[in-house]
Amino acid sequence: MRHTSLEELYNTLDHLLESKDRVLVAIDGYSGSGKSSLAEMIQQRTDCNLFHMDDFFLQEHQRTPERLLEPGGNVDYERFLNEVLLPLSEGRAFEYRIFDCQSMAFTDTVRIQAKRLNIIEGSYSHHPSFKSYYDLAIFLNITPEEQSQRILQRNGPFMHQRFLKEWIPLENHYFETLKIKENSDFVLSL
Repeated sequence: MRHTSLEELYNTLDHLLESKDRVLVAIDGYSGSGKSSLAEMIQQRTDCNLFHMDDFFLQEHQRTPERLLEPGGNVDYERFLNEVLLPLSEGRAFEYRIFDCQSMAFTDTVRIQAKRLNIIEGSYSHHPSFKSYYDLAIFLNITPEEQSQRILQRNGPFMHQRFLKEWIPLENHYFETLKIKENSDFVLSL
């Protein structure tokens, strides 16, 4: 793990793209830290696929107390591995289903052609079962005060409380137990 700048990150991405046929990058980090913003900045700079871990949260039947106690268990990592990472690693065309947390249902099926650069962004994207597939693991940092302020501004008071009481504790358990930040290649603050 090393702290970095955007310039150093872009230089590393350029080097990886020069030396490899296919590059998989994961962006994990605290809620509100800018994971989606960073992924979009990279996507604007480079032709790449962009995958969102929010599309892989647990279905209702998977939300058992045991699963939610598991570090990183708040995401359907089995489905993400099978529907996205395995086909990406093989460089073949594939499709995956988007799960919408609000409706608690699958909404769309996305068809993908593997590209040279593939970005996976979102909490739980550094789940240990994915680590061997990634060429670069980025962790976005933020202070708790700034995190709270950004979430309140972005999501409003009701969702702010849900983040504070439900999702942030689950994420922090995952980060701390599995040493996600410490096992990342780069740590960045936006």
